Amino acid sequence: MALESLGYHIQSVTGDGFGGIRTAFAGIPFQMCLVHMERIVIRGTTRHPKTEAGVALLALVRTLFDTHANKHVFYRRLQAYWHHYQLFLNERTIAPISGESFWTHEELRKAVMSLQRLSPYLFTYQRDARISKTTNALEGQFSHLKEVLAIHRGVSRGHKEKMIHTILLESTIAPKEESH
Repeated sequence: MALESLGYHIQSVTGDGFGGIRTAFAGIPFQMCLVHMERIVIRGTTRHPKTEAGVALLALVRTLFDTHANKHVFYRRLQAYWHHYQLFLNERTIAPISGESFWTHEELRKAVMSLQRLSPYLFTYQRDARISKTTNALEGQFSHLKEVLAIHRGVSRGHKEKMIHTILLESTIAPKEESH
């Protein structure tokens, strides 16, 4: 791996749930970003769910942010959620003209399936205090980078890439002090 060849030792990865990250860093502890997990659920429920199943799912995912979140309790609650709402989530609707069948509560169902699929990676941070449970710090760095690039409107893509590489390699945008 390129980072390791530069002398980096990757102890863990916190990511947004896309499979490519987990595949690229196979064998390294992976933590699903809890903020991204909540966003995935909100995409399926909205911030103000109208159904009982949506309200319950949003409340469940928000328990991940409790200071004493417990993996085993969460898994039991997720399993109980599935058993309670399984018939609702498996409802199908048939389009009257085409006769095509589709999930009635498709977005909510996708959110539940994502939560189930990613649940093994929600509590990795509890094994090691150095593992971050969100990508907030990293995303803060990228927003700072975007601000710096925005100052240079009209710069070609190639020059922007050189700027990004320089900033990331130097780990700062502050000018180096000259030694006298």
